[in-house]
Order: sequence, then C-alpha cells, then structure tokens
Amino acid sequence: MRVPFNRVAPHAVDSARSALAALADAVGDGLAVSTERPGLHALLDQHAAAVRDALGGDLRPLNVAVLAGYLEGLLTAASERGWQPVVGPIDWSDPDWLRIRLLAVHALARSLDPA
Repeated sequence: MRVPFNRVAPHAVDSARSALAALADAVGDGLAVSTERPGLHALLDQHAAAVRDALGGDLRPLNVAVLAGYLEGLLTAASERGWQPVVGPIDWSDPDWLRIRLLAVHALARSLDPA
C-alpha cells in the first residue's frame, strides 16, 4: 500500500511515538528544570528553534515522524562518536550540547502531542 507523500503510515506514527516516548523517559525532568533555570530555558529555546529550522518547520508543519527521524539521526551520529546515554537522572546544571538538543526534540514533540 502506498501512502500519499503528505501522509504518514499509521505503523510509522506508532513507531515514531514509541521513539519519542523513550526520549521523554531519557530526558526525565529536563523540561520542569528548565522552567526554574533561565539559562537552561534559553538554551532549550535556541535548540528548539534550530531543530525547527533544520526540519523546515517554517515551510511545513512538524509531525512525530519527522521528529523521530531527526532523533534517530542525532542518536546515530552521537553513537558513532562514542556517546553513551546516561543511566539515571541527568544533571541539568551543566548539560552538554547533545542533552540540550535531545531535550529540545522532546519539547517540540510535546508541543505537537501534549497528551
């Protein structure tokens, strides 16, 4: 079955939602912490804007499949450079670039599907 170019197959949406749910678990309380730390909140906003720009968010609406694809590419590139996910809570007092970018992807996904 072919899916029109402007639609996403239901199984792809389910897979994308699963990947984004795993991301939500991985970044934990980062969004809540960002509301208490203006510096982190500013970095989060900058990264979210960069992700939107990279995905053409001004030209077409973002969706879960596009964000999950971006997430997969980001994690693949990080893994190829030796990055390993943190086990346990993340220290948001001094996060690296990748953790902020992951948090930005999570924030964008939540803005699409707040439930």
